[in-house]
Amino acid sequence: MAHEHGHGHQHANHGHEAGHGGQHGHGDGLAQMLDLDAEVLQDYYSEVIGWAGSLVPEKPLIVDLGAGTGTGTLALARHLPAATLTAVDMDEEMLAHLRERAAAAGLGDRVSTVRADLDGDWPALGPADLVWASASMHHLADPARTLAQVFGVLRPGGVFMITELDGFPRFLTDPAGAAVEERAHAEMARMRLEGGLHMGEDWGARLTAAGFTPAGERRFEIEIPGPLSPQAVEYAQVTLRRSAQRLADRLSADDLAQLTAYAEAVPDRDDLNVRATRDLWIGRRP
Repeated sequence: MAHEHGHGHQHANHGHEAGHGGQHGHGDGLAQMLDLDAEVLQDYYSEVIGWAGSLVPEKPLIVDLGAGTGTGTLALARHLPAATLTAVDMDEEMLAHLRERAAAAGLGDRVSTVRADLDGDWPALGPADLVWASASMHHLADPARTLAQVFGVLRPGGVFMITELDGFPRFLTDPAGAAVEERAHAEMARMRLEGGLHMGEDWGARLTAAGFTPAGERRFEIEIPGPLSPQAVEYAQVTLRRSAQRLADRLSADDLAQLTAYAEAVPDRDDLNVRATRDLWIGRRP
């Protein structure tokens, strides 16, 4: 999953953070949150990547568009030990983080990075057997143009997998907490719309219009009951803190104070769970 800018359409290259709008720096916990997302939702990722593995040849070339911190890249590399992977993002700090993770995992010889703007002209990336875009497509200024470029990168018979999310998970379960969390999510949705992000797109229709043959579509309703693992507790705290920071000038003073208080109290609560929705579309190049 990678990250999001909320200032018009200059936000094409970092997937994985549909839950937050607005600009940010790299010291705001984004990489930590994305890495925790992969740990906490590992069952979901395993299922999706297993599906991807069933669609490609034994030694596939895979391109991860908007690779961010490398969640998808590294999971694909682990699941498909004969695959060669190219991670594409415009953020060199994210790519450096990804290369460090790949090296630490012993995957550096099969994972390379390319710095490129997904809304611009791409260097040669194919012919690929699989193009993977996890929560990056909604950032694009011109999705039709990017879909055409993906079509060109894929070999005939290659597949394009798009996964999207409508926001980061919800964690609070008591009525007051759930209500303030819901208001925060609604405000972040407004921020995304103001930023021109392509949320709620019918990517299946987009794939068909771009010449792909539909090859699968699914919605994942994810729920992890409590008591949560230490990683999930940390994920909840980091996510709620970031929400409060991003919405500091958007929420009422009462809501902001409540959200901040809930974030700080996360380690002391035993009533948290994780609730998330992810959508998947697959298109095959004829």
